[in-house]
Amino acid sequence: MDHFEYRGDELYCEDVPLARIADEVGTPVYVYSTATLERHFLVLRDALVAAGVRGERGGDPLIAFAVKANSNVAVLRTLARLGAGADTVSEGEIRRALAAGVPPEKIVFSGVGKTDAEIAFALRDGVAEINVESEPELQTVSRVARDLGVRAAVAIRVNPDVAAGGHAKIATGKSENKFGVSFAEAERLYAKASNDAGLRPVGVACHIGSQITDLAPMEAAFAKMRGLVERLRGEGLHVERLDLGGGLGVPYFNQPTPPSPADYAAMIARVMNGLDVAFAFEPGRVIAANAGVLVAKVTHVHVRPEGRRFLVLDAAMNDLIRPAMYDAFHDIRPVRPRDGEPLVYDVVGPVCETGDTFTRDRALPPLDGGDLVAFMSAGAYGAAMASEYNSRLLVPEVLVKDSGYAVVRPRPTYEDMLARERPAPWL
Repeated sequence: MDHFEYRGDELYCEDVPLARIADEVGTPVYVYSTATLERHFLVLRDALVAAGVRGERGGDPLIAFAVKANSNVAVLRTLARLGAGADTVSEGEIRRALAAGVPPEKIVFSGVGKTDAEIAFALRDGVAEINVESEPELQTVSRVARDLGVRAAVAIRVNPDVAAGGHAKIATGKSENKFGVSFAEAERLYAKASNDAGLRPVGVACHIGSQITDLAPMEAAFAKMRGLVERLRGEGLHVERLDLGGGLGVPYFNQPTPPSPADYAAMIARVMNGLDVAFAFEPGRVIAANAGVLVAKVTHVHVRPEGRRFLVLDAAMNDLIRPAMYDAFHDIRPVRPRDGEPLVYDVVGPVCETGDTFTRDRALPPLDGGDLVAFMSAGAYGAAMASEYNSRLLVPEVLVKDSGYAVVRPRPTYEDMLARERPAPWL
């Protein structure tokens, strides 16, 4: 469920017409619904709690929102006020989480290429754990921690060799993917970390992919992770946390219907029954995707002599790259629908790339220059992946709550863009 709906002949976000935001802020523009963000977080949390999936000392499990999905500080603050943590993969993301009010003890630091400086920053700020993805990284974390005179809380990220994810580029759990270590390596590295003065191993972690619409691969991976915890404990090692990552899919409009949070939680409770461990999760898309839309304006319609009809928008692949990168489908809705039979369009942007094509042969209501359209389910991996390619200004972001809205990242000016660069002294 989301809070984008038609009222009469106009598309609203909560109680705000999207056309009003487009008129006052300009297009293209990302618009997020506070009510949807809150609802998706609470539905997931309540499902896990109801199923008996608990966190430390029997409290709620740690739900560390994947900052990479939507890194806007206002979005992060909205979730932090509900108790969300943050799954981060860079110093910049840690800084964003802290700026949003996420307590350090609810921040997880993941990623395969952490630098010494990033590790030191995370340790000085007291993050909950560093998810270690290789033996060289384990050695680096130990060295940096000892230099700082601390013991780093670490979890070993395991690659369970389970295929999952809606696209090859967002599958992370197969042995050929760059993430994590094998089960055999995990046991050895956990034992090694337990005898290292710079390390305090607290648990194990996995994440097998994104946009997963079938619980079977998750269940297979989670069963393997349970076995790992039991083997480590059988060797006399202390394991207090189990981080099961994220990846639960969302109902994009041409995708299989994903499992509900209740079904997901019930599966975890069944697989982990009787395992005394604190659970953590790293959802991103399932919370943010359907909480946001990208609103764009039709520049013109170009009809070729052979009949192909191009709907040219002021939004481009630099604003929403998922279709170009992942062949992703986004439902496209007119903000103010016109009467008439649907027409077939290729929906494209102004960037000088053939890849700047959002969709081909899409049947849409009649549209013309000046009309507004909304790309649905764009709240995750939309603005966070935007760029200034073709020297186009970054798209602004708006957060709606009830009948009001705030611009939570303004559109920069061309002067702002140019001011970040300096000529070489010989120029």
